[in-house]
Amino acid sequence: MISAIEKDIVNLLEKGDKKAITLLYENYADALYGVIKKVIAEDDIAQDVLQETFVKVWKYSKKYDASKAKLFTWLYRIAYNTSIDKVRSLKNKTEKEVQIETSTVYKITSGELNQDVLDIQKHLSSLDVKYQIVINALFFEGMTQQEASDELDIPLGTIKSRLKIGLRELKKIYNP
Repeated sequence: MISAIEKDIVNLLEKGDKKAITLLYENYADALYGVIKKVIAEDDIAQDVLQETFVKVWKYSKKYDASKAKLFTWLYRIAYNTSIDKVRSLKNKTEKEVQIETSTVYKITSGELNQDVLDIQKHLSSLDVKYQIVINALFFEGMTQQEASDELDIPLGTIKSRLKIGLRELKKIYNP
């Protein structure tokens, strides 16, 4: 049996009346917060999820069908699913964070650098100018091959050929 307040809320949701959210919050926020807290222990995150839940409820209010589920069941599912989504999102975020403490990126010593290639720009000048331009654009200006093609107004195939030939010529200098 549907209560009078639930009936009022459903009618307001169907009409898109913003009073529905106020009534939903007053009548269901504590119960939904309890659902969220079973999944998420941290209060700040749980509060955010509660807010996201009400945003979703409002966004999907026209899709609520009283013949399929009671209002609280529908709200419960949205709150629970939003909680699970948040947990997954946080898990993915922490897995993707770079761990600086364990990184070896910044621990390169000068002895580990190949001293022979530090003078590459000096040797680059010994190449034909057309190869210099392409290698400079790709390696020292950070352009992609397509960007270099567009910027230098040279066909992409020519960029690739000049890169290959230029690198072959540099290889002859470093590996005689």
